[in-house]
Amino acid sequence: MMTDEISSILEKEANAVRNIPVSSNYAEAVNLIVEYVHARGGKLVTSGMGKAGQIAMNIATTFSSTGTPAFFLHPSEAQHGDLGIVQANDIMLLISNSGKTRELVELVSLTRGLVPDMKFIVITGNPESELAQEATVCLPTGAPAEVCPLGLTPTTSTTVMTVIGDILVVSTMKRIGFTNTDYAKRHHGGYLGSKSREQSKKE
Repeated sequence: MMTDEISSILEKEANAVRNIPVSSNYAEAVNLIVEYVHARGGKLVTSGMGKAGQIAMNIATTFSSTGTPAFFLHPSEAQHGDLGIVQANDIMLLISNSGKTRELVELVSLTRGLVPDMKFIVITGNPESELAQEATVCLPTGAPAEVCPLGLTPTTSTTVMTVIGDILVVSTMKRIGFTNTDYAKRHHGGYLGSKSREQSKKE
């Protein structure tokens, strides 16, 4: 691969991040997470299919390691009993580039059968989609074109999904005043655990 091809891919990915729509919806989403998880004692439940599901899983683990209890719920497994993880005072974060993912649309319906007033935060490339219409708060990705030469493989779309997840995590950390000491209590192993313990001694 030529260096100019690499530079082109990097530029397209960077532009996609720069063009993520910014709105007050982010503040609303963080307010909901803080209210339901930290004030009401619930948890954040993330979900998605395929590559979007892997992003949802990563977002859940990042939230959990930074003071906001979160779990990934596979939308297909939810239909076979795993929906039982959902309780009152939880809040859900759903990710679908198309906003039409059948398993997620069904998950919304099934969840409301269990917790009728469940709030949903939706990250999607299609703010007019069925899933977006079900959302309490919708966070559009800007629907960037994939850098995949076929225009099909989730590449750029998953990049912006990840960044949106980072925005939610970092904003929530600031809202709850998460510290190095708090981090060290949750992350005992490896370099990051050691570093957080060192920094907590300075707080």
